[in-house]
Amino acid sequence: MVNRLGALDAAFLYLEEATLPMHVGSVMVFEPPADGFDYDRFVAVVGDRVAGHGRYRQRIRQVPGRLDNPVWVDDQYFDLTYHVRRSALPSPGTRVELEEFVARIMARRLDHDHPLWEAYFVEGLEGGRFAVVTKAHQAMVDGIHAVDLAHLLLDPDAVPVDDSTTVQRKEPSDLRLVADALLGSVLNPARIMSSVGNGLKDVSATGRRATETAGRVVSTLAKVGTRPAPSSPLNTPVGAARRYIMVDTDLDDYRKIRSRLTRGKYVEAVTVNDVILATVTGALRAWMQTRGLPVTGASTVRVMVPISIVDGSGDQLTDAAMTACFVDLPIGENNPSMRLHQISFAMRQQIESAAAEGVGATSLSSIGGFAPPTLHTLGARLGSAMSRRLFNLVITNVPGPQQALHVEGCRLVETYPVMPLGRGQGLAIGLTSYDGRVYYGLNGDRDSMSDLDLLAQAIEDSLSELKSAQRSRGA
Repeated sequence: MVNRLGALDAAFLYLEEATLPMHVGSVMVFEPPADGFDYDRFVAVVGDRVAGHGRYRQRIRQVPGRLDNPVWVDDQYFDLTYHVRRSALPSPGTRVELEEFVARIMARRLDHDHPLWEAYFVEGLEGGRFAVVTKAHQAMVDGIHAVDLAHLLLDPDAVPVDDSTTVQRKEPSDLRLVADALLGSVLNPARIMSSVGNGLKDVSATGRRATETAGRVVSTLAKVGTRPAPSSPLNTPVGAARRYIMVDTDLDDYRKIRSRLTRGKYVEAVTVNDVILATVTGALRAWMQTRGLPVTGASTVRVMVPISIVDGSGDQLTDAAMTACFVDLPIGENNPSMRLHQISFAMRQQIESAAAEGVGATSLSSIGGFAPPTLHTLGARLGSAMSRRLFNLVITNVPGPQQALHVEGCRLVETYPVMPLGRGQGLAIGLTSYDGRVYYGLNGDRDSMSDLDLLAQAIEDSLSELKSAQRSRGA
């Protein structure tokens, strides 16, 4: 039997455009061991990690006449070095130069004639360090058949190996693909009616099916209703080029803010995630003010925050384990402490509502080791499958392990997600906490977010503002 893409995965292919590549990335900075670490060793490590995960050696094949969704087939000419590439910054490579490299790499669509992933070994960083930049298509990383490459690199033992994928299968002929599609139509007549001639002209229908498939979003959408998101400078036409900024902050600062600005019963209600959202809120407020845009007391920015609805005891990460919280960030509120409590209340309402429906919603949590890269991808899949009219911005925040991780003796010192932009959304924010730090990855449209560096600075300033804020009355 052929391995066919589901409606959601197929939608990610059909919805992709030159200006909207639908892959998720990661940037990892490593400290090499005393004996060094080079490209050849990295290729060997990647080859070992993907050996038991067939999706990394499969490409997508369209069914003739588009009689059905595309299928995954083994790449008969798979070349590991095509996917694992060597790059270098002019030594000593600065953070700014690495950010510019990431922006250029992430703006390029993956080649659909090959397996849908790439990894870059970037040499020449300051202090003798090197970086690994990965990108994988949302159609590929579904948490079942494939997890993110960064997940495999840093915690391979947490991901079960599928021994059946180690045997390469011959690519099916066009006749076989047509026959399988027709057989499927006999067994499921409704499917052929929705598949024949879908192509690009039926992207909207495919997107609707994707929305119905992606996680448990129906009840959450009911909470938002049909109200569109407020107008925002974040929502502009998106071009083909990108800007990317990395922000490194101290996790202990968020914990101290949580403890200092809350008391009594509110201590347990306010989370570190709430403090992070409050930090982003203050940053967006300051950023808009630097642009000379009006910020009134009623001004808000609606964000979609993917959360996990599992208790952490499972060993699989899937779309069904994700749901969405919609929060109107109160950028019009002048008091940083009040912003925090308004956000905490809004998040608590949605999480308690989910719990009342029998869903154990918490926050995005690490499952099976270093899962943040995979969780970021699942969060992006959820956001990509939903109408952009419902929110202005996607923010994924995934806590990772709070101890140092290593790959072949190389210590991971920094890790940043790269979230994709959606249609009409000029900014995406991803965060990963790791080893006592909180790492922001800001991905923006190069033209509409030409001042992305100001937003990055505003994040640091907003965090400082919360650190010195006074506790609100009643908190």
